[in-house]
Amino acid sequence: MNLTSLLRPYFLRRVAAARSYASDPERIQRAELSRMIEAGADTLWGRKHRYSLLNRYEYYREAVELSPYESIRPLVMRMIGGERDVLWPGLTRRFAQSSGTSDGKSKYIPITREGLQRSHFRGASDVVSHYLSLYPDSQIFDGKSFILGGSFANELELPVKSRVRVGDLSANLIDTVNPLVRLLRVPSKKIALMSDWREKLPMLAEAASRCNVTNISGVPSWFLGVLREILRLRGASHIHDIWPRLEVFFHGGIAFSPYRGLYDEIIDPTRMRYMETYNASEGFFALQDTTEPGAMLLLLDAGTFYEFADINRPDAMPLPAWEVEKGKTYSLIITSCNGLWRYPIGDTVKIESVSPLRVSIAGRTKHFINAFGEEVMVHNTDAALAAACRNTGASVLNYTAAPVYATDKHHGRHEWLIEFDHEPADLEHFASILDAALCRENSDYQAKRAGSIFLDRLTIVKARKGTFDRWLASTGKLGGQRKVPRLSNDRTIMESMLKFK
Repeated sequence: MNLTSLLRPYFLRRVAAARSYASDPERIQRAELSRMIEAGADTLWGRKHRYSLLNRYEYYREAVELSPYESIRPLVMRMIGGERDVLWPGLTRRFAQSSGTSDGKSKYIPITREGLQRSHFRGASDVVSHYLSLYPDSQIFDGKSFILGGSFANELELPVKSRVRVGDLSANLIDTVNPLVRLLRVPSKKIALMSDWREKLPMLAEAASRCNVTNISGVPSWFLGVLREILRLRGASHIHDIWPRLEVFFHGGIAFSPYRGLYDEIIDPTRMRYMETYNASEGFFALQDTTEPGAMLLLLDAGTFYEFADINRPDAMPLPAWEVEKGKTYSLIITSCNGLWRYPIGDTVKIESVSPLRVSIAGRTKHFINAFGEEVMVHNTDAALAAACRNTGASVLNYTAAPVYATDKHHGRHEWLIEFDHEPADLEHFASILDAALCRENSDYQAKRAGSIFLDRLTIVKARKGTFDRWLASTGKLGGQRKVPRLSNDRTIMESMLKFK
């Protein structure tokens, strides 16, 4: 009997639970909300909103306003400073650093003990549970898990004796996971939490290439670079030559479809399975529970209460999980045991089915680029471009940017189409300054650019005068408030505009 067969019954119990609550989302979700409201009643936030009187979702929805990060940043900073009972009871010592909003380069999401246990770790366990249910032949525990993580690098000035840990979500998870789990994973905690990727990458590759790896977990764009380094190190052309028992990639963070062909080049597609997850800094929300990609089961009893706002009716009241409609796209609002109360997460999701409740990630609520996990927003690119213009004396009439996906010879990058009013003397020099400015504006882009290991420097295509107007005219949208989206997460608009450049 192997280890997988011994552990399988334990994991399959959660699959049965998920199937039972799928038929009654209202009961499960109301219970989750009641549990969190009761826990938060004696916090600063709970007292302000009179949580002791909110015994039903309908009262909660009326009493508590939507709370985007800009509105709670001062409270989060008080938590980081050591204040108790602010958004969640007790002291919160861990925070996940993520790309910021218009009021700051980074945002810091509280990670409470309850958030770790009820959301992140439960979600990870549920992923394995559903995978084992779908594939009875799996031997996933009879080898190592290769989990790609970040670090605790951050730009806060914390007191020397502070016990607060601020860093990537993955770093916090690796740092707090059960020691028994560490026996089944690679690399070591010391290597996994290194912050300098130029030093970390070869050590990751060396450690993992010598192990019997059966499963890998991480962001597709990052993992592709690591796998290529392992192939180079071992002089192999296919990963299964190194890990013959590799069977599954648990992936999330960005869309996998642009990378599938690149993975098929280095991994035997007949021997590999791919399972999508929806695990954000704010919580573990959904997982793929069928063999077909594209829809993920929403976890209703994992420390998160969900609301859904109609993206086409901004003034409409958000709906709870038991009132959504199949086929509609909503922006996601969460209440979580991390102390986030009616928090718009910034994602839009499409309801793929209602019984059970399955969703797919439709995008972000605003224009963005997140092709490589960098979460670049318009306010980031606007500020970086302004800085580059100030530095060089250039001026810009219009711009748009889109990703260029990695090939077997090049990393991914951002491509900018810029219509200058006054051109810089040296376009390549301008691109370097713009790239550096974008790193200063966005910590996730900065991390992906470090050492050019995962993301190359952005490139610029110079547009002729009138390009943007000509393109808008061709779409019938020239004039008034019409404009070209600053950022796109695919190349549809960019390729169309390049014909007019």
